[in-house]
Amino acid sequence: MIQLVLLRHGESTWNKEGKFTGWTDVPLSEKGREEAKKAGNLLKEAGYIFDLAYTSVLSRAKDTLSIVLEELGLSSIGIFEEWRLNERHYGALQGRSKKELVKEVGEDQVFLWRRSYDVPPPPLTKDDPRYPGKDTLYEDVEEKDLPLTESLKDTVHRVIPYWNEVIAPSLQQGRKVIIVAHGNSLRALVKHLDNISDEDIPRLNIPTGIPLVYELDETLRPLKHHYLGDPAEASKAAEAVRQQI
Repeated sequence: MIQLVLLRHGESTWNKEGKFTGWTDVPLSEKGREEAKKAGNLLKEAGYIFDLAYTSVLSRAKDTLSIVLEELGLSSIGIFEEWRLNERHYGALQGRSKKELVKEVGEDQVFLWRRSYDVPPPPLTKDDPRYPGKDTLYEDVEEKDLPLTESLKDTVHRVIPYWNEVIAPSLQQGRKVIIVAHGNSLRALVKHLDNISDEDIPRLNIPTGIPLVYELDETLRPLKHHYLGDPAEASKAAEAVRQQI
């Protein structure tokens, strides 16, 4: 049996403020740092160790991973930072208040941008300071791969090739792996692992800071999965994500 741990980063400052974040590189909030430490303690109490860690290039995911590994005493393991594990790009919505947008365009439209599978938000233009091509984090990424906006479907199309090319072979070689990423990049991966339909994936909610453990067979087909810690707490946290505007 192969085990894989997925972890959504702790609360960020823009999560706290109710803003669309996407590829904007904002830090963890104090609550987010506490969530990361708690996740590390849960993993430590359950006896987890890791050989490799995969995360995005965004600070809120990298810092969550760093806190978790410090709690585990594993700060020297191999860490791979990859832009394809970034959060979904929210285009021109990035930095906008969700509540203010509801007032402008209505709750149904904001819900469609947030939770639909294949409807992207309004795109940026390449002269917008938020365009990833202006960020040195992506100087080695081909321009054709840098999004102006993304749907969840677009996020799936960049996450799964990285899974197939890099992460899956590591697991099949017997490496113990943790992936610390974002709500939508992890939803993309869970959709793939659990073969969730396009119609059902909008109802999947992944809470921040609670490790999600998958048990996989030798072909990486899921046998079962569960959140560490109190199941009621995980369910409550997932419901809180669902109820966000």
